[in-house]
Amino acid sequence: MLRLVTLVAAGVLVSACSAGGRSTAGPPVAPTRPPTSVATTIPSGRPVTAAGRLAAQIIEAEAAIRDPATPPSWLLALGRAQQRSYRALVRQPRLLPEVVPLVPPALRQTVKANVLAGAELRKLNRPAPRLPRWRIVAPASATALLAEYRVAGAKLAVPWQYLAAIHLVETRMGRIRGTSSAGAQGPMQFLPATWRRYGGRGDINATSDAILAAARLLRANGAPANMASALYAYNPSRRYVRAVTAYAEQMRADKRAFLGYHQWQVYYGDVLLPEGYPARPPIPDHASATLAGRRPSDDPNIGRNRDGSH
Repeated sequence: MLRLVTLVAAGVLVSACSAGGRSTAGPPVAPTRPPTSVATTIPSGRPVTAAGRLAAQIIEAEAAIRDPATPPSWLLALGRAQQRSYRALVRQPRLLPEVVPLVPPALRQTVKANVLAGAELRKLNRPAPRLPRWRIVAPASATALLAEYRVAGAKLAVPWQYLAAIHLVETRMGRIRGTSSAGAQGPMQFLPATWRRYGGRGDINATSDAILAAARLLRANGAPANMASALYAYNPSRRYVRAVTAYAEQMRADKRAFLGYHQWQVYYGDVLLPEGYPARPPIPDHASATLAGRRPSDDPNIGRNRDGSH
């Protein structure tokens, strides 16, 4: 029922370290901006490979996002760097076996889960030849959205992380304003007929009403005992179920993972639709190819919108 699953992971190539600018010789020093250098896990003397660059980017982004000492002002850069790295791995899956051993054991399942989700969504849908007639807006704050997920989740006994993951996949947490090709609407992408069943007297375009309706649908179809069945009722695709579950379980393992996902941007195929689109022009995604160790001209996907999932 939710048919706007036409996103491809993206972000900016900026990194930050989990040290948060703290001094080892005295009290913590307040940082003014995230560092822009990318540390490498490759031993000194060896060439830095594409896998090494990706591993270093993931380590820095994931560690800092999960560190409560990280300043909130850093999260935008961190989340987009994180998304950029996973996007590159989804597009170059041959690098995954090289990247995984380079990250700490505690992060290996996280890397695999995020790449799995991205790969499943990339295979799920293909975009139209033309860019969509959407508007891309700034999302509500992470604090506000988290409160909405938790209220709806507590009311219907649905894990809030699954509501957040659906919101992430469907409209990048409310960034997309527009109707899907199947007629789905609003931040949680309901078809009008389904909305009449689960939306109550709410507004299909209102975030709080849509999240609550999503919780009702999940609860009516097996949540919380059988989340796979509930998600399949939401969108009858095993790929969709696996992708949403992967994101949700990352947030269940560490609630701060939500703060990274909240910064993820909207891609249609291999074209970034920035906040402000269509007034702001779309941007071909050259940086993921570069991060993965290729020149933009080497990538047959760039600018073609061949695949619009995730």
